Amino acid sequence: MKVPFMNLKSFYEELKPEMDQAYCNVMSSGWYIQGQELAAFEREFADYSETDHCIGVANGLDALHLILRAYGIGAGDEVIVPSNTFIATWLAVSHAGATPVPVEPESRFYNIDPERIEAAVTPRTKAIIAVHLYGHPADMDPIMDIAKRHNLKVIEDAAQAHGARYKGRRVGCLSDAAGFSFYPGKNLGAFGDGGAVTTNDPILAEKVRELGNYGSRVKYHHDAVGFNSRLDELQAAFLRVKLKKMDAWNEQRNAVAQFYLQEFSQLKGIDLPAINTGDEHVWHLFVIRTKDRKLLMASLSACGVGTLVHYPIPSHLSGAYSDMGFQLGDFPICEAMAEEVLSIPIYPGIDQKKVVDAVKLSMIGV
Repeated sequence: MKVPFMNLKSFYEELKPEMDQAYCNVMSSGWYIQGQELAAFEREFADYSETDHCIGVANGLDALHLILRAYGIGAGDEVIVPSNTFIATWLAVSHAGATPVPVEPESRFYNIDPERIEAAVTPRTKAIIAVHLYGHPADMDPIMDIAKRHNLKVIEDAAQAHGARYKGRRVGCLSDAAGFSFYPGKNLGAFGDGGAVTTNDPILAEKVRELGNYGSRVKYHHDAVGFNSRLDELQAAFLRVKLKKMDAWNEQRNAVAQFYLQEFSQLKGIDLPAINTGDEHVWHLFVIRTKDRKLLMASLSACGVGTLVHYPIPSHLSGAYSDMGFQLGDFPICEAMAEEVLSIPIYPGIDQKKVVDAVKLSMIGV
């Protein structure tokens, strides 16, 4: 590919001396789990996310799952989730023993529609998970208002939105707690799996830390049926290096996005992403919509430009949730997105002009 969908190697190449030093520091320390690098990263990421507490965990799914567990949400409970999201949001609810209740997205912004949430609340509802999809913050104020009226917890799925801001505030500090993923392809990605929970609730933070460490606060004293979900020292050290570049990288992503929006503004046949006024989108993904996705994908591939579809099978139509009885047509907005969305490459250092030229050329044929 002339322009691959993602170029993870470039992040290492840009920061090679610092990354190599971080590796050497950890390897020579002889301490590889729950050491000084993790403690330092947790402090730094909490500060970055404008929260009091950060707990490193094994991945983003675990981050959401452990929050739900820590709040005592489980069998017999319901959790409102977006219909349009990566399946991990739903899986976290299922792993906790609760039932995911999907709500459709806003058609322009892709995130969960606050105006549809209240109708989904029942006496069994215990929480709302708001996903900041593709790097665009969900509309949190009305969601928090609904939660307050019904005494619900609100959890941010911020796996795709490191550094994004909603009305001037960082995602991760907008709710009761937030789950982050450090999967390599994220805006802040590790060199392997990783995740974190952020919160201003000290009781929740302590419980999440306990549950992720075999249910133990003190070695060999196990007060809860816990899990093994810890961010290891090596990944924490790498993330500390990359965190210093986060804002600069996000600015580069935004510059590419603005170039795309300008160049594609008059292009017929595709719908461009919209941004809520006052929000700071960090453009984890640049997602367009087109009725002719297959043709466009094939044409872009022929031009040497990589693309992906996020996500071709909605969670409610996946085999994992076939027992819930959902049918095609139950969530038409989400289903239409699944048929039409296409992610084109966006990352720091990309040759954006090649992408633009390829899209324009391809749309002639489409």
